[in-house]
Amino acid sequence: MNLHITGHHLEITPAIREYATEKFSKIKRHFDNVLDVNIILSVEKLLQKAEATVHISGKTVFVECADDNLYAAIDALVDKLDRQVIKHKEKLSARRHDETGNLVDTEE
Repeated sequence: MNLHITGHHLEITPAIREYATEKFSKIKRHFDNVLDVNIILSVEKLLQKAEATVHISGKTVFVECADDNLYAAIDALVDKLDRQVIKHKEKLSARRHDETGNLVDTEE
């Protein structure tokens, strides 16, 4: 998983980078096929904003969150992203079943 963190009107400190990396490892635990993650952290007046674009095999997921605290925005971002990744994973596993409910052999 490639993790790119950028800041708009904000310096990315080692503490912020480490915190985001630790939180995004949760996504990797739930779904192994995460290819690339782009995170943009920004400040707009008094609002801290976090955005993430995640490239998963077969889909691109975009999530954004805003909060007064940057760490809280990152937490909310990871929670939203985690729900979407799990939903995508469940859809992929549902496709492996045919109409009768039997597991389809995908290795031919």
